[in-house]
Amino acid sequence: MAKRSDTGRMDATDVARVAVFAAIIAVLGLPGSFTVLGAVPITAQTLGVMLAGAILGPWFGALSVSVLLALVAVGLPLLAGGRGGIGVFFGPSAGYALGWIAGAAVIGLIVHAAGRRPVLWRTLVGIVTGGILVVYAVGVPVQSAVTRLPLPETALTSLVFLPGDVVKAVIATAIVTTLVRAYPRAFRRTWATKDTTTTPATLVP
Repeated sequence: MAKRSDTGRMDATDVARVAVFAAIIAVLGLPGSFTVLGAVPITAQTLGVMLAGAILGPWFGALSVSVLLALVAVGLPLLAGGRGGIGVFFGPSAGYALGWIAGAAVIGLIVHAAGRRPVLWRTLVGIVTGGILVVYAVGVPVQSAVTRLPLPETALTSLVFLPGDVVKAVIATAIVTTLVRAYPRAFRRTWATKDTTTTPATLVP
């Protein structure tokens, strides 16, 4: 079998995987959402974004989130609380939703840095960086602009999301590291070994 990597070339299996993770993110919104100190809902869907980036890699992970958001834009109620329609992208949570795309890409880039097999510390760093910091970096300024609250105040109120997001990051890290050991085929990637001069790359079909 030829070596493959997450380069953007898609086959039928890649299309199916992208669709599956878009569906997973949507399903994680079924329990609904709730708000605390603001207009942005707290949901479990960020967990799906974290897993998409870490398992599919940067490009396919970002694509799966983009597919979900495209379906939301045309009116499907796939965001937590049954939200859908183009109006979602003009509300206070618009930046967080759009930040999912960049977040998934950053997660994949860090988790699979230099084509290496995911390890615990890099997986956690990648998921926290992309799934929390990047999403907040996009979401907080947009929320501030929409609600017309000062940016520092918006950032402070957004800290209410942090404990839940940290829990989701830990859960996602545990799932990814378990898959690496128990079912590496889930990643469908070619992983380079540490000693590339003496050991061939590990091929994951």
